[in-house]
Amino acid sequence: MDHETAGTLSSRILDAIGEAVIADRTFLETTMAGILAKGHVLLEDVPGTGKTLTARSFARALGLSFQRIQFTPDLLPADITGSNIYREGTGEFEFSPGPIFANVVLADEINRAPPKTQAALLEAMGEHQVTVDGQTHDLPDPFFVIATQNPVEQEGTFGLPEAQRDRFMIKTSVGYPAAEGERRILDRRAERTSQTPSVTQVVDGEQIPALQSVPEKVSVDPRLRDYMVELARRTRRDERVDVGVSPRGTQRLFEASRARATLAGRDFVVPEDVKRMVAPVFTHRLVLTAEADVRETTREAVLEDILRQVEVPAVQPGR
Repeated sequence: MDHETAGTLSSRILDAIGEAVIADRTFLETTMAGILAKGHVLLEDVPGTGKTLTARSFARALGLSFQRIQFTPDLLPADITGSNIYREGTGEFEFSPGPIFANVVLADEINRAPPKTQAALLEAMGEHQVTVDGQTHDLPDPFFVIATQNPVEQEGTFGLPEAQRDRFMIKTSVGYPAAEGERRILDRRAERTSQTPSVTQVVDGEQIPALQSVPEKVSVDPRLRDYMVELARRTRRDERVDVGVSPRGTQRLFEASRARATLAGRDFVVPEDVKRMVAPVFTHRLVLTAEADVRETTREAVLEDILRQVEVPAVQPGR
């Protein structure tokens, strides 16, 4: 698949999802970039903004299997990965796969589960496999997690540790729709008999690996690579930051920028691709100092300052 075809196909997928999810196009493109780059996406927003609908719509439009896991304080790791069940007929234990065995897994309200259960996702997200009773089971291909969490209601929740936040390539939010968009939600609801809108399948699931391989052929100018590295290193030197972006985060920015170029139908990255993806990739990886928290400094503000400080390289398109 060439880059123009991938860009056109991605646009059709986003158009189909936009028929169900009333959200800013940039949000949908950011989520799609994470999928193209084979990354996991964390959606943080208040209830009722369409996080679950977004995950389900992507799965439907991409022709992929979908499973939703509702995270609760009593959820056990085996409830996610599956377990070995004894079969009386055969006298043997047989592995019963958990809901993690799907192409698209929605980890709903991930911060409601205790750390031990949250950790059950780490191997799956990082290695695309799970280990149960010493046996390793491969997950479907493609596989990606879309997790949601509520930033407002913190009672009975467990904040994600830095190691698990780092597993998510992208963190973004749906946000409230504009007045026009909210009215469109009511108009569309009036035109159908079901509460949940349907999404048209655009591609066959077997096409997704080919689509995900396209960003690997996108070129990145050496000066843009230096720009990405400098952005990451500035986060580590900023006095307001206790823990800056890791080398893994720098690599994820590289991959996300190539995916963003693919969405545009290009086989090369431009500075705007990097600037568009740096916030979704870097922000959730920053840990601010206690003093910065007291001063109510936000990670977004720190990153904006760094972007202003680092000179954007002059790169000729296509070179």
